[in-house]
Amino acid sequence: MKLEVKQNCPLDSFNPCRELECAWFMKIQGKNPNNGKDIEEWGCAMSWLPILLVENAQQSRSTGAAVESFRNEMVVANAENIKALITTAQIQSEIQSKKQLKIVE
Repeated sequence: MKLEVKQNCPLDSFNPCRELECAWFMKIQGKNPNNGKDIEEWGCAMSWLPILLVENAQQSRSTGAAVESFRNEMVVANAENIKALITTAQIQSEIQSKKQLKIVE
């Protein structure tokens, strides 16, 4: 059973949709975030909101995953940098102690 939605505008006292005469009537082109099918349809901006909100949520999750991955890489890089700095400090300390031994002798 397919439901037929009446094209009544909630912004215009539920009168029939004015379609191209209305500034809110627009074309959406892309992929449906729910099923991945291509979309190229005209419709009211108000009726597109649920689909666009789902797409926005998916993009936000994707961005969050990318940021978390970047964070994890930075944690590893920072740990390696700390090890390198510790090693450099130890080498500097050994050089200083050898210089002091030579001065004392």
